[in-house]
Amino acid sequence: MTETPRNPLGVHALVWAGGTDPESMRHAVDSSKQAGYDLLEISLHDTESLDVAGTRAAAERAGLGLVCSRGLGFDADVSSPDPEVSARGEALLADSVRIARDLGAEYFAGALYSALGKYDRPLDPRGRAHVVAALGRIAQLAAESGMTLGLEVVNRYESNVVNTAEQGLQLIDEVGASNLKLHLDTYHMNIEEDDLARPVRRAGDRLGYVHIGENHRGYLGSGHLDFTAFFHALSDVDYRGPITFESFSSAVVAPGLSHDLAIWRNLWDDGADLARHAREFMANQVHAAGLR
Repeated sequence: MTETPRNPLGVHALVWAGGTDPESMRHAVDSSKQAGYDLLEISLHDTESLDVAGTRAAAERAGLGLVCSRGLGFDADVSSPDPEVSARGEALLADSVRIARDLGAEYFAGALYSALGKYDRPLDPRGRAHVVAALGRIAQLAAESGMTLGLEVVNRYESNVVNTAEQGLQLIDEVGASNLKLHLDTYHMNIEEDDLARPVRRAGDRLGYVHIGENHRGYLGSGHLDFTAFFHALSDVDYRGPITFESFSSAVVAPGLSHDLAIWRNLWDDGADLARHAREFMANQVHAAGLR
């Protein structure tokens, strides 16, 4: 049996394909394996076309782990003060947990606490109460399948609930579920945090998942982010979770999701070259920081 790496290196499926249809998923699985990755992150933005059994089988044949992620929409938003809208968001999260379970994923992450988009006002106290209650129930559902939930810290233009690691940890404390972890993303941290190191050290063993992305979401090392400091901080807290590369370009379009993420620019054309470069970049950083 192949030993699971201490820090599995992953890649987001949108590097390869915008759809979740069987052909797109097979391409993403095969390409991720060929590029040397340990796991593939699948966004559950379009589950109607997702062949769950087929995708799981393809990943198992390739020896590739799967992680699932998603955000919510304004019509199904757990942070809404409207109980009906919040309930629709919770139902969507519950359905996503079941899909992730059936895919064999042990981790389900993302902005699970709100819609993915720019709000025009601060979070309503009633909405926060809805978030806490819903996440508690969703965490229990996930725990029944041995799954961990990751609260991704996103920037102010994508949520009004959690924008910093500190806010994420406060929400985790308020929910009080042991399988609820923090998910940090260097792209979002560049916008909201003072630096890339202190949030990692503040999270400590409550950090469960990491997204690596440049400040413009293109090739790693082509922007201005201090990845050396970030990886050293991961080593300081003895981080043992996945490290997943996330990059978006108008060359690969996911209906709806690409617009939600404001992917207007063509930052790369060759996903295979991008992914190989990112795999080597992350592996070198992991090695140099003494993570494994």
